[in-house]
Amino acid sequence: MHWQTYFIEFSYLLASILFILGLKGLSHPETAKRGMHLAEFGMLMAIIGTLIHFEIVSYTWIIVGLLLGSTLGAAMGVWVPMTAMPQRTALSHAFGAFAAALVGIAEYYSYTHGFKPLADLGHIKMSAMGFEIMLGSLTTTGSLIAFGKLQGIVPGKPLVYRGQNIFNMSLLATTIGLFIYLIFVPTAVIPFYIMLTLAFVFGVLLVLPIGSADMPVVMSLLNSYAGLASAATGFVLGNNVLIIAGTLDGFSGFILSILMCRASSMLMRSGPTSRSGSSPARPRPSAPCARCGRAAACSQRPMG
Repeated sequence: MHWQTYFIEFSYLLASILFILGLKGLSHPETAKRGMHLAEFGMLMAIIGTLIHFEIVSYTWIIVGLLLGSTLGAAMGVWVPMTAMPQRTALSHAFGAFAAALVGIAEYYSYTHGFKPLADLGHIKMSAMGFEIMLGSLTTTGSLIAFGKLQGIVPGKPLVYRGQNIFNMSLLATTIGLFIYLIFVPTAVIPFYIMLTLAFVFGVLLVLPIGSADMPVVMSLLNSYAGLASAATGFVLGNNVLIIAGTLDGFSGFILSILMCRASSMLMRSGPTSRSGSSPARPRPSAPCARCGRAAACSQRPMG
């Protein structure tokens, strides 16, 4: 084996270990900063290992992407205030999911237009590719709508209409049906692009009926979708670090979503058909006043 192969495998292994340690560090406030640094170094090792890969024939567009992405990331990190971190996080989820979807689309295009042998596009590979594209597409538009709601570009109140649940579930069933069809008929180009379009549309409809107050839960769930899309990208490209990092991101985001739903009394199953925030929550009864014994607040309650 060439030294490059050893270095790539070592960098991916080290990156995977650092991702796990970084995620563990984020579980406690005292170790969160160290966990972030470990995860950053792990991502750096993953990037270095990828940059010396054998299949790279030109570094021109890679350098352009690195400069553009680093510039945008640094600008967002410096100038975006801490109060706008939820919006910035939603935008980052959209970028990551869109990247995963684009990789899947490019791979499918290379198979269906003769750049790669069509015989290599089997059922298993098409399953991973379709899963990656479907999740990546709906996460992209869903995250953009979440960003718009948090930023005030899109109305924060739930946008609902008659027959919404039936329409959304029918759209989702159609998208999944096309995905299953493509597994058995990978060369069906038109159904592929219809599935892609419907996934983008469903991402919008998934988030519109949810109020802006519940966007943190939505973003956590979309983050898990983006992670699973990245894991599927790893299966398509044969990249181990993408599989490990995507799986960690996907399942940790899903577990966080469940915990946040329990804390806010939301239901995970209400996602695609939710009208969360459409009715105000009932206020909890106040504690009895120490002087008059009434449950409601009164003028005799002492200040502070």
